[in-house]
Amino acid sequence: MAPIVLVITYLLGTALATGTIRATFTFPEFQYKETSKNEMAFREFESACKQSPTCAQMSGITRVRCVRECISPSCYQDIYQSDQLEEGEIDVRLNSFKGCFIQRAGRQRP
Repeated sequence: MAPIVLVITYLLGTALATGTIRATFTFPEFQYKETSKNEMAFREFESACKQSPTCAQMSGITRVRCVRECISPSCYQDIYQSDQLEEGEIDVRLNSFKGCFIQRAGRQRP
């Protein structure tokens, strides 16, 4: 049984190295216009959440997840809940999260 596992592991490693296996990742996308007012609103909530008793005691990716959920539980649910951020992951969903936050907070600014 062990040789089969090694062969599968080798084949998977080779496929990943050559780029023949591709995963498609989809998530809800919300438009985000990066303005100083939008950034200020987001940073204000982010700062408050970082200082909250719940998130302040955490570190690393656990704290990032906590802060995002604190900023907007509904946006967090829509964008991150089904596929949690992982340590070292480049967060390609952050602008969608910010767009969701601004939209749902009624803070869309020119």
